[in-house]
Amino acid sequence: MPTAIAVTSADLVLPAPDRHTPGAAVLRPPGEAGLEAALAETTALLERHGHLVALVPPWLPPATVRRLHTVRAILETDRIALLDIDLPPLGTAVLARQLRQLTVSDFSPGVLASAARLLSHYIYAGALLGSVAKLDRIPVGLKAHARSWSPSAQFAVLAHPQPHLARLGAAAAPAHGGVLPPGPAFATHLTFARGQLSSDWVTAELAPAWKVQGVMENPLPADSARWWATPKLVEFAAAIPDVSVLYQLVASVRREQCRWCGFELIGDRCGFCAAPLAAPPPEGGAAPRARAATGS
Repeated sequence: MPTAIAVTSADLVLPAPDRHTPGAAVLRPPGEAGLEAALAETTALLERHGHLVALVPPWLPPATVRRLHTVRAILETDRIALLDIDLPPLGTAVLARQLRQLTVSDFSPGVLASAARLLSHYIYAGALLGSVAKLDRIPVGLKAHARSWSPSAQFAVLAHPQPHLARLGAAAAPAHGGVLPPGPAFATHLTFARGQLSSDWVTAELAPAWKVQGVMENPLPADSARWWATPKLVEFAAAIPDVSVLYQLVASVRREQCRWCGFELIGDRCGFCAAPLAAPPPEGGAAPRARAATGS
């Protein structure tokens, strides 16, 4: 069986794009399952799949994060990767779907886990917001804060890969550098989810401007309103949909072996033990120069 990809709530599991893509495991938070049940569920996943790769975004409740680390510690296993990926909720769900697509390939669990950081750089995640008065995820100027009190205000916000904010409307002055920046310079599909904001801007204007190849609507993740600091939103994420392109992207990166746990990895950090690829410099400064060998 392929490596299991796990998320922490069912609303982060997007529909599979094809019949080959497996589903995702849902690791229930402490409020839904006790520690004994969590241990049993995780053990069953490891027995079935061999390895488990879980996305652990920083916006999760601290109790949920502690539970994940507790389960891994009690099981004393190196086959669980807990990945710190800083994306908004819908972007996190899109990344989980991409990893699910790649589990059917020949990538080892170590490469698959470390590929998450690489793939996240190619996800354009944002939202159409009715207010940015409480938004603290990206820089928001005083004028944007003031304009948030208008009942008709709408803001186009890009949180990843580069923060950007612009007020929408024919007479709206740009809040941060003008209109939204150009979209991705590669083929993408756009996934979006509606909150308590009635607008077709994402499908009618953003999707054509970004030249996306497809659009799909999904239910809004429960954590989205908290992440964006308002329930008046339409969240979106544009990402590479083609598994063959994802495969080529990951396969083009040089593979290394983790010096600590032995897993294969790409990039500069192991996905399973989080050890950096290069050993840290010794305390006290640079490493001493090697003494030249002599023939005497």
